Amino acid sequence: MAYTTSTQPALRSLVHELPVYGAGRRATDATSAALASNESHYDPLPSVLEVVHAAARRMNRYPDSAAPALRAGIAAALGVVPDEVVVGPGSLGVLQQIIAAVCDAGDEIVFAWRSFEAYPILASLAATRPVMVPLAADESHDLAAMAAAVTERTKVILVCTPNNPTGVTVEHGRMSEFLNSVPAHVLVVIDEAYVEFVAEEEPLDALALFRAHPNVCVLRTFSKAHGLAGLRVGFAIAHTDLADGLRRVGLPFAVTALAQEAALASLRATRELHERVALVAGERHRVAHALQRAGWAVIAGQANFVWLRTDDPLRERIVDHLEKHDILVRGYRGDGVRISLADGPTNDRVITALGDRGTFGVAR
Repeated sequence: MAYTTSTQPALRSLVHELPVYGAGRRATDATSAALASNESHYDPLPSVLEVVHAAARRMNRYPDSAAPALRAGIAAALGVVPDEVVVGPGSLGVLQQIIAAVCDAGDEIVFAWRSFEAYPILASLAATRPVMVPLAADESHDLAAMAAAVTERTKVILVCTPNNPTGVTVEHGRMSEFLNSVPAHVLVVIDEAYVEFVAEEEPLDALALFRAHPNVCVLRTFSKAHGLAGLRVGFAIAHTDLADGLRRVGLPFAVTALAQEAALASLRATRELHERVALVAGERHRVAHALQRAGWAVIAGQANFVWLRTDDPLRERIVDHLEKHDILVRGYRGDGVRISLADGPTNDRVITALGDRGTFGVAR
């Protein structure tokens, strides 16, 4: 038998080619405003904290990998059955299970770009081909172009709505038409990480589309509106055959007992959650209008952030300027700047620091 002459274990060749996920920078002191990650600015819900404190006494025990209580709670809240619910370590963890269960090496995954930065990483890690379809001029998904990008190798289409980092949603009618044009064997994943923040009069009803189409799966998370980003718990609503497959490829004990109990408690805290979401939606409207009056090309969107479309030189100036004012935001090379929303006084710091767009040497 022939052996390699390498003097140490080697990484898979694709590992060296993977893009590095750029997590939002963390604040290093109490004066910095950390607005680079789309996490909740507020403390966990009080009723959830009580449950977490009690559950922490049982950290010596393994969690139930099947998460039966949480799955039942999610099912009851959304009008599905527990067998259609798959729980994982954040919606990103569940998405990795979806790709592992559905895709073979060389298959294709179609998604809009720019969208969630982890999409091409997960696709490449699974040795699939990421097919990145540019957003339309209004920052929305170009669904016609995405449908045209489907080939015989396409296994999954990802639709992030509201889209991260632009915040733009997909209209229900357009999504329904799109699904009618997609081959039945292609799984369409509707990623709704920010769905709780949507305040449109006629929002997309992903669960109705799930019921109408056997090739639709819905992703959601407890990391954003629920404020449990540090506990890592998300879920998919999937038809039973797919859901069973997702559970089979999932890492055992991936969602801790603490996370499961916190998520279940958060499902019960409806009033508290709605109050938090209303605060964010109000600030989103206020901040966007203030920046628009100052000449900025800002999109409020329907998530917990606002989006500034810029070229790279301006992007760098904005990020550097805000950092000098102890405000950390997220810049995206070639696209723009995402500013996560916080409380009123912190958002006022952003408005004041940015000031008039003309002060950055750009004509209004």
